[in-house]
Formats: sequence, C-alpha cells, structure tokens
Amino acid sequence: MKSPLSLDEQFMLQALRLARRGLGQVSPNPMVGAVIVKDDRVIARGYHRRFGGDHAEADALKRAKEDVAGSALYVTLEPCRHWGKTPPCTDAIIRSKLARVVVGMLDPFPEMRGKSIELLNQHGIDTVVGVLEAGCRALNEPYLKWVTNGLPYVTVKWAQTLDGKIAAAAPGGSRWISSPESLKLAHKLRATHDAILVGVGTVIKDNPELTTRLVNGRNPLRVVLDSRLRIPLDSKVLSDQSAATTLVASTSVAPQEKLAALEKMGIEVLTIPPDSASRVDLQALLKTLARRQISSLLVEGGAEVITSFLRLSLADKLVVIIAPKLTGSGTAALTDFNIADLSQALELPFTRVYRSGVDIVIEGKRTVL
Repeated sequence: MKSPLSLDEQFMLQALRLARRGLGQVSPNPMVGAVIVKDDRVIARGYHRRFGGDHAEADALKRAKEDVAGSALYVTLEPCRHWGKTPPCTDAIIRSKLARVVVGMLDPFPEMRGKSIELLNQHGIDTVVGVLEAGCRALNEPYLKWVTNGLPYVTVKWAQTLDGKIAAAAPGGSRWISSPESLKLAHKLRATHDAILVGVGTVIKDNPELTTRLVNGRNPLRVVLDSRLRIPLDSKVLSDQSAATTLVASTSVAPQEKLAALEKMGIEVLTIPPDSASRVDLQALLKTLARRQISSLLVEGGAEVITSFLRLSLADKLVVIIAPKLTGSGTAALTDFNIADLSQALELPFTRVYRSGVDIVIEGKRTVL
C-alpha cells in the first residue's frame, strides 16, 4: 500500500496539475505550476499560460487575494534568476517576503542550476528541492531533452490493423484505419507538438493537410522530408502558410528549378547534408529544428520514415493505434530492420495501454533511449 502524501507533496501535486494546463501553449518554455500556501491554506494558484507570458510564480503572486508575506510557494521548476521575456521570478519572491519555497526540480540549464536556490537562501528564505521530482521531470520531457541534448523530443505515431498494415493493398478507398476517437487523439497529439513530420511519399499518396482540426489547439510546423523535391506544387501542405507553416527538408541534389518554384510560393526549403543513402540526414535535421526552438516533434510516417527513426534510435516515444481489422495484405507499418535473430529485436516496454473507441492504443519508450 502506498504511503499517504505529505503536505508538501499534496501542494506540489496541485502545482503539477496546474502546470499541465500550459500543454501546447508555452513551448519551447516548460510547463510550470505554482501554489502559494499560508497556514496550510492555498491562497493563490498560477501557471505559465502562454509563451512570453508571466511565469507561474508571477502569475500566482498577482492572483493572491491576501498578503503573501510569510507564506510558502510550491513551484514545479526552480524559479528563474535571469531576465528573459519577463523579469526574474526570484526577485519577485524576495520582494514578496515569502518564508519558504518548495521546488519540484532544479533548472536543467547548467549555468542556472541551483543558482536561484542559493540566492533565496542568502535572503533567509527556506528552500526544499526535489518534492515529486519524478513527476515534474516527466511533465517536461521535451523541454529537458531540448535543453540538455540540443534535440527535440521525438514521438513516432502510427495507426495499423491488427495484422500490422497501415494501408490496404489496393489504392483508393478509405484511408482511415482507426476509429473517430483515435483520429481525435491524433489531432490532439498534433496540437501538443511543436512540429509534425512526414515523408514526401505520404504527401504524394494521401495529400494530407497535417493541421489540427478535430480539437482546439495550434497548428504545428509541418515538415516534409523530400531529398529530391518531388513534392507536387498543389499539395495541401503547401497551401495557406498563414495558418500553418511548412518547411521542406531536402538535399543539394534537388533540382534548382523546383527549389525556385517552392521559394516563389513562399515555402522555405532547408538544404540538409545527405546521409549514406543520399537522403536527408535525420540527425542533422533534428539539430536544425532544435536550433529553431522546436522542442517536440511528432513523426506520422510513412513506413520508411517511421522505420528510419526507429532504426537510428531517434524516437523517444511511440504511440501505436491498433484497429480491430484484418487485411491480410497491404503496406506494413515497418520496413526491414536488418535483424536476423530475435535477440536483436528492438524492445518496446509499454508505459500505457488503453482503449480509444474500438481501438487499442499502446504507448511505450525504447529501452535504448
């Protein structure tokens, strides 16, 4: 039986729940929640609501209905000590004469890590670090990877039949394998990632929009892998760039006339160094996207693209939707991993298994990550 939560853990849990409200709104900043407690009473709550807006601590301080002097602040991430788009939260905490600050996790930036705690202690403010730290870290995995590794957090998602097919053998017909509920889930994933990526083969075959439509939320940056610029100029992903921006990742072997045509349409084409197969080097592309403040990337396919991310160990998380359908033939979800023995198989420890309409959704993380 689990031990009951301490008071510190109970208030930090409230801060974590508040922080989640920033999902899809604050990237590349982290999601952060804050709770101010006086005499074991919550007197203010706040969270980071949008990129460029008040940090959680400042939001909570502004919403306090009574004097916060002598109170305790519970915050999921170490308060900032530097000027950015907003003033340092540490200064606001000191000015407010808070008596205690409880922090879920330290700032992952090496130059900032622990600095705010030192400053608060210098001003006589009691600090506690590491309350529900695992939950605080899990909440901001994309942010942590982006800061520490200089790469976006990569989620690979696909929908398949029970026998592992992502498309029927014959062209045409319905291309929706999964249920309406699972389609809504796919759009929720789009809304909560900074960018979405597909290969040009998917664009040519399915002509997707790659926008968020079935749920409220932002449109991610659309990234198309297209080493030789085969993308049709009338593709839906090239339309209405004011609503959703598209970035085409290509190589130096792409025809210059097609490059000029895309640029004339206002489409940015990134020239990425090729890999050994003369295709876009995925590692180099991820580094480029990270420099553009893309902290999370959703990979939707097709099969060769999905396989490449898995084979190169570039996927942090998998979301596989399995529909209760059998086709017997068709396009397999994955291509060849060049694995000759089961002992070499890529393992997928499940982190969550649940129903979505009539489908089953399996979420997992690679053991090598």
